[in-house]
Amino acid sequence: MKYALYTGCTAKESTPELLKSTLAVAKTLGIEIEILDEASCCGASHLQDFDQFLSYVLNARNLCLAEQRGLKLVTLCNTCQLMLENTKNKLDSDEELKNKVNEKLKEVGYEYKGEVKVQHFLYAILEDIGLEEIEKHIKTPLNSKKIAPFYGCHIIRPSKTKEGTNLNENPYKPTAIESLIKIAMGDVVEYDAKTKCCGFHVDLQNTEVSEKLTGLALVSANRAGAEIMVTTCPLCHLNLDVKQKSAAKEMGEDINIPVLHLPQLLGLAFGYSKEDLGLNHHIVSM
Repeated sequence: MKYALYTGCTAKESTPELLKSTLAVAKTLGIEIEILDEASCCGASHLQDFDQFLSYVLNARNLCLAEQRGLKLVTLCNTCQLMLENTKNKLDSDEELKNKVNEKLKEVGYEYKGEVKVQHFLYAILEDIGLEEIEKHIKTPLNSKKIAPFYGCHIIRPSKTKEGTNLNENPYKPTAIESLIKIAMGDVVEYDAKTKCCGFHVDLQNTEVSEKLTGLALVSANRAGAEIMVTTCPLCHLNLDVKQKSAAKEMGEDINIPVLHLPQLLGLAFGYSKEDLGLNHHIVSM
């Protein structure tokens, strides 16, 4: 099994421990990773507000990088996943737009054909490796730790673009992260905010609203008894971990919940140390 890995900006630069842990988990699962070092930023769901066509061109180029290699394009970030799959969905359904995008891509030696599949790492390993095989690699069970899955927005919405990418997950009642928590012998914490926004994308416009959204997610998990939160998105991870103290202050409630990226949680269950997975770099220690 081999993937073309689109790291995105955050997991590679701001939180490199998340990329490090992903590579470790991939190695354990027998997945060969080819990092697309020449890929550009996806635009982080804001670029299209200024130039929608440029957004399509940049993300089509990113798709081409995996397409040329004949590999599935795998992401680590919910927002990167959204931007790439939205571009693919649009170009595959609009021949005129695809031709216009390809005119620009031709200037730099690329052509988008629509042959690449885009999938978040979470759903890629569930589809290609499977729970039964993943479970074989559990060496250090999570000993019934109470773990709150946090999906955030973009990995499960909008549902119309998700066909074939997230195993037909129900956006209102997703179960993918829970299935991995269970085979790692953790206890799943159910709480209201697991599919809500973490507040990351509103932070530059309105920090107070961002902290309230972050706080609502954390408080919901905290009140449900969570000892750990696990996310699939480096942006959610940043907000929930780095801004936890300020969000708790905004909500008027004490919160101290370690926040892990999904591969870090799997890595712990696979027997990697906290240092191997970069947990020592988190703000809220575990």
